[in-house]
Amino acid sequence: MPEPLLEVKDLKVHFPTDDGLVKAVDGVSFSLTPGETLGIVGESGSGKSVSSLTVMGLITRKQANISGEVVFQGQDLLTLPRDEMRTIRGAKISMIFQDPMTSLHPFYKVGYQIAESILEHQDISKQEAMDQAVQMLAKVNIPHPKDRADQYPHEFSGGMRQRAMIAMALALNPDVLIADEPTTALDVTVQAQILDLIDRLKSEFNAAVIIITHDLGVVAEHCDNIMVMYAGKAAE
Repeated sequence: MPEPLLEVKDLKVHFPTDDGLVKAVDGVSFSLTPGETLGIVGESGSGKSVSSLTVMGLITRKQANISGEVVFQGQDLLTLPRDEMRTIRGAKISMIFQDPMTSLHPFYKVGYQIAESILEHQDISKQEAMDQAVQMLAKVNIPHPKDRADQYPHEFSGGMRQRAMIAMALALNPDVLIADEPTTALDVTVQAQILDLIDRLKSEFNAAVIIITHDLGVVAEHCDNIMVMYAGKAAE
């Protein structure tokens, strides 16, 4: 049995509100090994996305009452200083967000946005980063990647924007890829293409993958293990 790459132990994320404490995540535990795909399913509000955002360090103790452990390569991510977490986020643990249109900045060209994430973690020139961005767009099957890198998000179709987000997430060859409902609002044909693409790139980059979804058909076909969440807990 391989050593877990990521272990989440008794994670609790509680938000104080005027109406009382909202227990968005209430004692969730799971582990992920290299090359594994874990499916997290559950209804809206069950805590799927909040647990993953906490793993990424995008929900902090300033926003919520957080307890438990998130152990990645021997480090508890919940105890890391902000600057250290920034070196891990994107480079070692990356996320494909639910809506690429709101995740991509409308004022900047797609190639520039991918190159920016590369420059944040690698000591290379802007031109080298842009070349890598074009290569990643080619890897996610975007035609004419050099021309497309010079376009804005609104010039891409929904499926192409999602591919661009996958290119950005995989640009630094992360160990863990979190896909938060990566096929929302896409037609059935494009959904299948995106999921097949994630499977192919997982094998190519030897990454571990978490797929968050409502779709039981997706997890049945693409996931090795499944965690069902309900009311902030792992139901099964």
